[in-house]
Amino acid sequence: MENTENKKILKAAGSIAGATLLSRTLGFIRDMIVARFFGATASADSFYVAFRIPNLFRELFAEGTMSAAFVPVFTEYLTTKDKEEARELASGAFSALLLSVAVVVGIGIIAASYMVMAIAPGFTADPVKFTETVFMARLMFPYLLFISLAALAMGMLNSLGIFFVPALTPVVLNIIIISTIIILAPIVDPPVSAVAYGVVLGGLFQFLFQVPFLKKKGMLPRIRSFRAHPGVRKIFRLMGPVVGGLSVTQVNLFVNTILASFLAVGSVSYLYYGMRLVHFPLGILGIAISTAILPSFAAMAARKDVKGLTDTLGFGLRFVLFITVPAMVGLIFLRVPLVNLLLQRGQFDFDATVGTAGAILHYSVGLWSYASVRVVTQAFYSLQDTKTPMKAAVLSVAVGIATSLALMPFLEHRGLALSTSLSSMANLTFLLYRFRKKNEFYLKEVLEAAARSTFAAVPIALAGFWVSIFFPWNEPGDTLLKSGVIGLTVIVSILLYFLIHRLMKSPELSFLMSQIKH
Repeated sequence: MENTENKKILKAAGSIAGATLLSRTLGFIRDMIVARFFGATASADSFYVAFRIPNLFRELFAEGTMSAAFVPVFTEYLTTKDKEEARELASGAFSALLLSVAVVVGIGIIAASYMVMAIAPGFTADPVKFTETVFMARLMFPYLLFISLAALAMGMLNSLGIFFVPALTPVVLNIIIISTIIILAPIVDPPVSAVAYGVVLGGLFQFLFQVPFLKKKGMLPRIRSFRAHPGVRKIFRLMGPVVGGLSVTQVNLFVNTILASFLAVGSVSYLYYGMRLVHFPLGILGIAISTAILPSFAAMAARKDVKGLTDTLGFGLRFVLFITVPAMVGLIFLRVPLVNLLLQRGQFDFDATVGTAGAILHYSVGLWSYASVRVVTQAFYSLQDTKTPMKAAVLSVAVGIATSLALMPFLEHRGLALSTSLSSMANLTFLLYRFRKKNEFYLKEVLEAAARSTFAAVPIALAGFWVSIFFPWNEPGDTLLKSGVIGLTVIVSILLYFLIHRLMKSPELSFLMSQIKH
C-alpha cells in the first residue's frame, strides 16, 4: 500500500511539476519584460508593494486556506459519502467564499490608502509614489475574488485526482500579464499599471479555465442561498486557525516590507526578484510534492491509517531533500550568472544584479526548509489539526521579526532575506517536534537522505563557483553564449549529482528510476 501510494504521489508531483515548469518559465519571461520596462525603479517598487496587499489576502482566502481546510473535508466526503453530497458541500463552500471575499474586496478598495501607509510608511515621503501605489492596490483588489474561486476549483480537481489542469492556470495568468504589458504600457498612466490590469484579468481567467473540467466531472458548484451546511461549518472551523497562522506569517512579510521601504531605492524590488528566482525550483519541485501529497494524506486520515500517513510523510521529506538540496546549492553558486542572464537589460543594471543576487543567496539557504514545511504542514491539515501549524507560524514570525531587526543594520535587504530563511527553519523544527510527540515518526532516514544529497551536491557547488569566477557577468548581452555556459554547467552538475547518488545506492534515486522505467 505504501509503495502504491508513493507511486501515486510521485506521478501526480511529476504532472504538477511539468505544468509548473511551463508556468514558471512564462513567469520569468514576464519578469524579464517587467524588468526591461521598469527595472528596479520607484515605479517597480510601487507595483510590488501594491500587489503585496491583495496577495496577502489571497494567502488567507485562497491557496493556503483552501488546501488546508477545504481539501481534507471534501476528500472525506468523497471517501465516506456519495458524489452528490460532496457536490453539495462544494456548492456551499463556493457560495460562502463568494460572499465573504466580495465583502473583503469592497473594504479593501475603500481602505487601500491606509493599507499602503501601514505596509510601506516610507512611501509617504514621496506623494507621487504613494498615489501610484494606492491606485494600483485598488485596481488589483478584484483579483482576490477571482483567485479565491480559482483556488477552490483547484482544490476540488486535486481531490478528484486531476493535477495537471489546475497547475496550468498560472500559465494563463502569465500570458495575460505579458500581453497587457506589451499592449497597455505605452498608453496607460502610470505605465506600470499595465501589469496591474493584467493581474486582474489573469485571475479571472484562472478560474474560468478550470470550469469546463469541473463540469465534465459533474462537480461544477452551484450558488446556494447561505445556509448552515455541516461540512461548510467544519471547513470554517478549520479555517480559523489556518487564517490565524497565515496572518501571523504575513506579519513577517509586512515587517520586511516596512523595513525595506526605508532602505535604498530598489531594495523592495531586489527582494521580490530574489524570491521569484528561489520560488522557481520551489514551485516546480517542492510545492509539486506538497500539493500532490495532501489528497493522499487526507484519504489516509479519513481511513484512520496513521501508520501509512507517517510512512508517506517520511517519503515526502526524503524526496523533498533529494530535489531541493541541489537546487539550493545551484542557486547559491550561480546567483550572479542567473540574474545577469535573466534580468540584466534595459533599466535593470549591474547594481540591480548584485542587489538581487544578494537576496537570492540569503533566501536560498532556506530553500530546503520552505519545501519541507509545506509537506509537514499538509500532514497536520490532513488530520484536521490546523492549530499546531498556527502555533508554529507564531513562533516563526517571532524569530523572523527578531532576526530582521538584528540583521538589517549590517546586511540591509540581505538581512531581511536571511531572516525569512531562519524563521522557516524554526517553523520546521517546531512542526517536527510536535508531530513526533503525537505519532511514531523517526527522523533517522530523513537525516541520512539529507546527508546523501548534501554530499552529492558538492560538484554543483564547484562547477557553479568556477563559472561565476572565471566568466564575465557584469555586462548584459551575449545571451546565447551565457545560456550555453549556464545550461551546460547545470546539465553536467545534475548528471554528476545523480552519479554520486547511484554510487551511494540512494533509495530515492532507485525509486525515481523505477518509476521512470515503468
